[in-house]
Amino acid sequence: MANKLEQLVTRYRELGIDNQIDYDKFYLYSLVTHSTAIEGSTITELENQILFDHGISLKGKNLDEQHMNLDLKQAYEKAIEYAKQHKPITTEMLISLAALVMKNTGKEYQTMLGDFSSARGELRLLNVTAGVGGRSYMNYSKVPMKLAELCDMLNERRAKSATMSVDELYQLTFDAHYHLVTIHPWADGNGRMARLLMNMLQFEFGLIPAKIINEDKEAYIKALVATREEENLDIFRTFMSSMMQKNLQHEIEAYLGSVGEVLEPGFEYESVQVKKIKSREKIVALLAENSKLSAVALAERIGISAKAVEKHLSNLKADGIIKRIGPDKGGHWEVLG
Repeated sequence: MANKLEQLVTRYRELGIDNQIDYDKFYLYSLVTHSTAIEGSTITELENQILFDHGISLKGKNLDEQHMNLDLKQAYEKAIEYAKQHKPITTEMLISLAALVMKNTGKEYQTMLGDFSSARGELRLLNVTAGVGGRSYMNYSKVPMKLAELCDMLNERRAKSATMSVDELYQLTFDAHYHLVTIHPWADGNGRMARLLMNMLQFEFGLIPAKIINEDKEAYIKALVATREEENLDIFRTFMSSMMQKNLQHEIEAYLGSVGEVLEPGFEYESVQVKKIKSREKIVALLAENSKLSAVALAERIGISAKAVEKHLSNLKADGIIKRIGPDKGGHWEVLG
């Protein structure tokens, strides 16, 4: 039996939420906006739409914030390209993506071991800590080897993806996120890169990409820290799965609300199909009684929007249950079955 996450993914797809016009574009903008918000960006999804679509500089937003969002968008576009091509994940690929992420906000570093640039995606040549009083990440000298090992592990698991369940595929992507941010290969941009790698794999597997909403930032960081301290991947897997469920539930509810499917208080996923069936049955019953009812009249009697009624009518026609006789004005409906 499918778990809650798999049920929500199935329902999301059944509703056709991911088949709406410009869905891919706006979902990408949302991924970018939420990822940069975790790093302190205050740019909204609407502002990013203006920035991305029209190239208009945003008033009241500093250039670093705008560059952070523009650069991450470019990195996502390249990552999606890699995902479609099913390219092997390599250290070189990750460095090239990091160079895009940090293109205009990266810095030059001078160390005893030499100079390196986060703007070019180069691996760090210094040690870093997880904030004030936090544990240090692994020694910089171990990063190249650990990064190569991560790539090998991911490629090995990717090769078995065809036999994996939706839940197992999501776990693989969550693991990739956790391991990359734990290795911490770069002086800056590790969080964005970890979320990018996770999403790239989700695009490759045909999954709905995961978003970390800024309001969940504290819980997100705590889950990463707890996973690291207890050396238990299930902590981060469980957290990410719960975030996916919450976000999918929210998007399903928002979609149903927008097409007139009003959800009852205490709504649970399992009730969605029942609600839609009831509306559909009511429309058929009302048309059987009065074949000349308009979409507006049906909407008033059922308690949903006219737009939602029109969608139901279109589906009922496609299913051969009703048929329109005559023009929109002056015609009537015929119930066939």
